[in-house]
Amino acid sequence: MKSVLRIVVIALLTISIGGCSRRGGPTPVEHEEGIAVTAWGDKYEIFAEADPLVVGRVSKSHTHVTILDGFPPLSEGAVAAILRGERGAEQVFRQDLPLRDGIFSVEIKPTEAGVFSLSFRVESPAGAENIPAGRVRVGEGDSLGLLVEPPRYGPPDQAVEPPSGEPISFLKEQQWRTEFATAWAREGAIHRGVRGPARLRPAAGGEALLTAPLDGVVAATTNAYVGMAVSRGAAVVGLTPRVGSDRSLEQIRSELGLAEARLKRLEELLKLEAVSQAEVDEARARAKTLAAEDRALEGGGSPVAVRAPIAGRIAEMLVVSGQAVAAGTPLARVVRTKPLWVEVSLRPADAGALAQGVTGLVLHPPGGQAPQMFRAGEVRLVSRAPEISRATGSLTAILELRTDLPLRPGAVLDAEILLPQTARGIVVPASALIDDGGVPTVYLQVDGESFVRQEIRVAVSQGDSLIAEGIPPGSRIVTRGGAAIRRAALLRSGPPEGHVH
Repeated sequence: MKSVLRIVVIALLTISIGGCSRRGGPTPVEHEEGIAVTAWGDKYEIFAEADPLVVGRVSKSHTHVTILDGFPPLSEGAVAAILRGERGAEQVFRQDLPLRDGIFSVEIKPTEAGVFSLSFRVESPAGAENIPAGRVRVGEGDSLGLLVEPPRYGPPDQAVEPPSGEPISFLKEQQWRTEFATAWAREGAIHRGVRGPARLRPAAGGEALLTAPLDGVVAATTNAYVGMAVSRGAAVVGLTPRVGSDRSLEQIRSELGLAEARLKRLEELLKLEAVSQAEVDEARARAKTLAAEDRALEGGGSPVAVRAPIAGRIAEMLVVSGQAVAAGTPLARVVRTKPLWVEVSLRPADAGALAQGVTGLVLHPPGGQAPQMFRAGEVRLVSRAPEISRATGSLTAILELRTDLPLRPGAVLDAEILLPQTARGIVVPASALIDDGGVPTVYLQVDGESFVRQEIRVAVSQGDSLIAEGIPPGSRIVTRGGAAIRRAALLRSGPPEGHVH
């Protein structure tokens, strides 16, 4: 299937034979008409500035080639300008080396006059592509060549007029030095949603606090650490039992001997049904406790393992080896990282919209990190609070995430709950939006180095996308780098700046 090509051609007047003016360069004495062509393919953008096309005369075309994947300048490959006659004959003018990154100086020397289709062929590691660039007339003698049929502006399914307005110059060299990208403005649909501050927490039953079951000392064999994965029943902390200092080893051993003897007598009497099982169990527990105290005082006691009641990861270690703890002292906290709950604080009016259902969730981490989007199968509405919080005036909604998440419990962020209802319009990435003195603005590309400012209204936003009202369908929109164009607009009253070819 042939690549669909999107092309715009702008005829420029009074372009010097050198192609463009440059700061501090000589002032041209004589001007001739020339042409400038901007053409978009699937892989490349072409911006070519050429002298008039005349039979037998060399016309240098400074052809700027940008790779659309990432928008870097083409640094290796070959570029050819092709003139195709009405009968299909081609005149090919090829340049195999760039003048410098992104700029190929193609020498065009036509061999016959007439009207020709103009196209460019690019061959590079990024792929090969033929890019049509309208129709031109090749002159003869004093008759200079001109652009006679500019191709359609816009994507293939739309024929639109190029955007109008005061042009802002933003050179290819400037574009290549910044984060920059463009794309065709297209219609689409995004989900409406409600948004509020949120916090991640373990799901119900997904958090456990381990406490000391007895007085003791944290054993040196304890090697648990924050972030360590533990299975259910795994030993997390070892405790060596300790006894009070008011009892000596001899006293404990004496009590232990009496307890063991009593246990033995009770076990014999139990066989004769002369005592109850409870009495025997109580005596056995007493003997075990005294035995543990004996081992602790002697220094040879085995640590008691405090085990994780759930599988998960250690979120906190609250003690260190050698630390003495009393019974009931918190030792560690274990949490499950999947599933997680997201607690979102919503305005009461927005919380009512959740009755429609939930079709997704977008989390906006702090620090300008990329939003994380989760679809319907990955998120579930758990509950909504029955009353408005007196402290915040908001309602809390709890959603469950059933997928792995790079964020951890305790993270504070913004959450956007997506609803079934959708809105249609021109969908653009949020990176295209520029705050121009409080006015939402985007920039539209007219040709390779010319842009116009366009005020918009944000109708709906969803994650890193939004529907913008005010953008003509089919326009070429700057999706990254609009802030740099705005700065260039603020400085446009300064000295002229141009290429150095």
